[in-house]
Amino acid sequence: MSQALIVYSTRTGETRNIAELIAEGLRFAAVQVTLKDAAEIKRETELAGFDIYVFGSSTYHGTMMDRMKTFLFLAERAELNNKIGGSFGSFGWSGEAAERIFNTMKNIYNMDMVSTPLMLKSSSVDGGIKVAQAYGKELAAKVA
Repeated sequence: MSQALIVYSTRTGETRNIAELIAEGLRFAAVQVTLKDAAEIKRETELAGFDIYVFGSSTYHGTMMDRMKTFLFLAERAELNNKIGGSFGSFGWSGEAAERIFNTMKNIYNMDMVSTPLMLKSSSVDGGIKVAQAYGKELAAKVA
């Protein structure tokens, strides 16, 4: 069974909600999922052993949460080259965090990314639940 790690940083809880919905989509495709807050991960060795990596942060004042920035520096040492990846984030006015995480994973870590980052204002608006679950299924399809 494939294994996925979803790491998120949230300010109000909405990014965690989106992470849980992505996890549901992955589970629908028989992928085992581990969810972690970025602050929980202290060493790059904690990132070993997964087939899919999904990182997300809310956008606050045009940038990602500081905990996610710190996590991304740690993840740079984790040898994620050619691993499957995706990024996501919640936002109020703009969605820069998800795009910056996506570009870091693609261009710095050299990961095999899904087509685009997932950016949602809320998981409960405009079909957000189905969109987030579909993103999880898209990630799982890259393993198959």
